[in-house]
Amino acid sequence: MFDSSNADLLLRQHAATAAAISTLFYPHAEVVLHDLETGLIAGIWNAFSGRKAGMDSLVENALEAAGEAGIYGPYEKTGEDGRRLKSVTAVLKDDHDQALGLLCINMDVSHFEAAARLLSAFTGVATQRPPSLFAGDWREEINTALHDWLRTRGLALTALRKGDRVALVAALDERGLFQTRNAVDHLASLIGASRASIYNYLADARRQNQKDRPS
Repeated sequence: MFDSSNADLLLRQHAATAAAISTLFYPHAEVVLHDLETGLIAGIWNAFSGRKAGMDSLVENALEAAGEAGIYGPYEKTGEDGRRLKSVTAVLKDDHDQALGLLCINMDVSHFEAAARLLSAFTGVATQRPPSLFAGDWREEINTALHDWLRTRGLALTALRKGDRVALVAALDERGLFQTRNAVDHLASLIGASRASIYNYLADARRQNQKDRPS
């Protein structure tokens, strides 16, 4: 915890902040207060690095690298057990702009990386679906065709205008997706239109297709 014998008034003022950060991110964040005058650790919370208050800080005197904001990082560190840490350090200054201490937060991100790998394993598709397995699922075929069409054109479903909807229906019609009895109802529910509107779009698309054909 906080070693009051090695801390001046400035560090005492930041002790509550350090403790609050550690409490919020427990057990993933280690928070350390360094006393630059003594070169010792003035306080440490959730010390998974094995360090204690009163130990040497081992801080280099290159504070100008912190810039005007007085902050280093975020930067990467490696824990004693090989865990990857993401760290940030704030320079603590007095009223005369004199650096007297450092507030360091070391976040153990190894747990988050493991969670990300787990999520990726569940959401990623390792192999393609056998074509014949759901060959008769016309709803999924319409879903896929719709969102592929939107993605390739950079359009949002909620922002489609009438011309876009006619072009969409034309693209689906070219693929023969309206041969199924309930395809119009399904598409209507997907794009928030009525059955009558879909039939109108389909009629417009087919009329345009007839005009575009060479006579």
